[in-house]
Amino acid sequence: MRLDFSKNPDGLVPAIIQDASSKKVLMLGYMNEEAYDKTLQSGLATFWSRSRKQLWTKGETSGNYLHVKDILVDCDADTLLVYVDPDGPACHRGTVSCFDIPAEQGFLGELEKVVRNRHDEMPEGHYTTRLFTEGVAKISQKVGEEAVETILEAVKGDVGRYVYEASDLLYHLLVLNEQMGVGLVDLEKELFSRHK
Repeated sequence: MRLDFSKNPDGLVPAIIQDASSKKVLMLGYMNEEAYDKTLQSGLATFWSRSRKQLWTKGETSGNYLHVKDILVDCDADTLLVYVDPDGPACHRGTVSCFDIPAEQGFLGELEKVVRNRHDEMPEGHYTTRLFTEGVAKISQKVGEEAVETILEAVKGDVGRYVYEASDLLYHLLVLNEQMGVGLVDLEKELFSRHK
């Protein structure tokens, strides 16, 4: 079926971008006829930038190209579903999908900010301050202890205690991340690269 670019006055059709393997919706872009033709010729998802008024191939600055595996046209011939194999996160925020909440924007992100503030300000009397004062060896020891306690509760099958210990583990890992200069976004990027 041939696309009908004339339905919209600006000649654009929406292109829903979906991971060919995971089926996760990654983003929405817009293609004019030139962008669509370039996508077909190059095998890389190319869009019309409405803000810059020019063609852009996703990944040309980030390296996170979207390799096209298949393109479906909807029943009205005015919307595309583009299956891709992404080289990295689709969103400029570093998330897999533009529809994901970045890790740093959820509660773990809030907790990460609290840990960072404790490290910056080192207020007296706080447990987190004491960990930073004792250094990376002590923080690492605590991560190890909490990991063992989490494993023990898992083996016992006590879900409530498992959640409690796993929460301690995550907290201490955030402290260790801060000590090492690493954030949740770094872990998310690494996990995404392994997924591919």
